[in-house]
Amino acid sequence: MRSVGATIKVDIVVIGAGQAGLSSAYHLMRLGLRPGRNFLVLDKNSKPGGAWQHRWPSVTLSTVNRVHDLPGMGFAETVDTGETQARASEAVPDYFAAYEERFGLPVYRPVAVRVVCDRFERLRVETDRETFSADGIINATGTWETPYIPRYPGAERFRGRQLHSRDYKTAVEFSGQHVIIVGGGISALQHLDEISQVTTTDWVTRCEPQFHEGPFTPEDGRAAVAIVEDRVRAGLVPGSVVSVTGLPWTPALRAAQARGSWSVPASAAAPRSLMTTCRPSPSTRSRLDLA
Repeated sequence: MRSVGATIKVDIVVIGAGQAGLSSAYHLMRLGLRPGRNFLVLDKNSKPGGAWQHRWPSVTLSTVNRVHDLPGMGFAETVDTGETQARASEAVPDYFAAYEERFGLPVYRPVAVRVVCDRFERLRVETDRETFSADGIINATGTWETPYIPRYPGAERFRGRQLHSRDYKTAVEFSGQHVIIVGGGISALQHLDEISQVTTTDWVTRCEPQFHEGPFTPEDGRAAVAIVEDRVRAGLVPGSVVSVTGLPWTPALRAAQARGSWSVPASAAAPRSLMTTCRPSPSTRSRLDLA
């Protein structure tokens, strides 16, 4: 890495220091690129952990799907995976920090990338600090900072609170309000379980949820990845995560169903829209989007 005027010249810039960014940095090293000289990683966060450090407090090692190992260093090497009640927002950042240290990864933080554009035969990366010139970039920013929120007809007339899962903190803040939870993923079920204990809820998904029994094995994971890869290579938009993994039955989920918090009908009246209802209320005060 060398400075050209006010611009720092480097071969590769990795944008983001979450799982994808750290994995990319590891493999760049395996290819012979020297960290800090041939490539560097830019991270908007002030400390290691990627989006995991921002997860709501009730997400623990027992409620996440699974924290997959980064290449070259297992999660269990730094975190006691038996501590199932450990907060994911603390355990995963500790793992990422240890990973960066072990492999000497050049993560530059906090840096916010403002612009990436062509500049002659190279790429210009403008940040809120320095400007970089690179032969290539790896975009590993993820979706946490720019969540997708579907547009619903009439949403602008809804006078209640509307928020994305990213902004969820605790169920208590919804006490006394009727909440519609939109989405069919793991986060939706976690929110449904917690919020339905303090107030009334509706759960809305595009398709009828598909649940599976038993653990999600490494073989299941590889099969899911293969399905996604086949779609991408065919030029198709990949489906949602749960469309290829299904939803696992967990003790919390079974307890929620047993207390009548939700139910899944045998068949949906409309194939593209399913609503599972928990103790309906005449008015809606909040909507939580998980899309």
